[in-house]
Amino acid sequence: MKNPPSKDEMKDIVKKLGITAEQLVRKTEKIFKEEFKGKSLTEAQWIDAMIKYPNLIQRPILIKGDRAALGRPVEDIVALMNS
Repeated sequence: MKNPPSKDEMKDIVKKLGITAEQLVRKTEKIFKEEFKGKSLTEAQWIDAMIKYPNLIQRPILIKGDRAALGRPVEDIVALMNS
């Protein structure tokens, strides 16, 4: 949160997770509900939104080499650490 990823880092994280940028967005956040709920954004627009509002990014994220995993469920993190 204090050092949000750059645009290139965010693209890389999404790629390593194997999901769309929108799937990485926390839809329970107030800013999502106020600014983005019901809107159809492009991949680049979702990435820009997460850069502007880092609290929208699902977390924690573990990155290991060319792969990444979200911390929910925790088993995904354990599986990545053990691979």
